[in-house]
Amino acid sequence: MVTVRFTSTLREFTGQDEVEIDAPNVRRLIRLLDERWPGLGERLTDGMSIAINGEIIPDAEFEDLPDGAEVHFITAIAGG
Repeated sequence: MVTVRFTSTLREFTGQDEVEIDAPNVRRLIRLLDERWPGLGERLTDGMSIAINGEIIPDAEFEDLPDGAEVHFITAIAGG
């Protein structure tokens, strides 16, 4: 099981601060979240960074998730 913590923007979509889900990797996690809240998967893959246990992981889609991991989806910071 992993714990997913939602930012305030995502909380508006899910209605929850966090959720626990059994997922072996980030790709499967996003799929399971999208099944629970249709449309959330697109939000998570478009303009979001992913932190696993406090470390932001570039290209995290295929990252494995250790049991007990804490996952945050963070709005990517745009420069300009």
